[in-house]
Amino acid sequence: MLKRVLEGSRYFVLLGVISSLMASLATFAWGLWKTAMVITNLAVTGGKDPLAVVRLIELMDKFLIAVGLYIFAVGLYELFVGKLDLPEWLIVHDLHDIKTRLSHVLLLVMAVTFLEHLVEWKDPLGTLYFAVSITLVMGALIAFNRFVEPT
Repeated sequence: MLKRVLEGSRYFVLLGVISSLMASLATFAWGLWKTAMVITNLAVTGGKDPLAVVRLIELMDKFLIAVGLYIFAVGLYELFVGKLDLPEWLIVHDLHDIKTRLSHVLLLVMAVTFLEHLVEWKDPLGTLYFAVSITLVMGALIAFNRFVEPT
């Protein structure tokens, strides 16, 4: 009896899958809305808004986060519920695969965040500290991906 309960409980993961998919969809919608706003701003100002570049960079951030949420949802589903017809690079075999894929997305989000900070450039020393902090976190993520063996 307990075996059946435990085997069936794997479907609780669907709560996380559905939540992640909803968050991904919401983030894609948010990115779409921000895209419309940026394009409208570019049209109205004729591209002369000095912060237009920052706003364009921020768009990448929204979509990268949406993709990360989607990858997480798909990975959980594949691990706990069943196989999906996906491109080979998106198929996960264990939790390490999900962590690796998410860390790659996180690396990109951090790079975009730093680029946003760099374009706005207000405090050189603060920017240096920010760069060092991001570099340390990126280094830890890269080391994790390179040296940690899947369990």
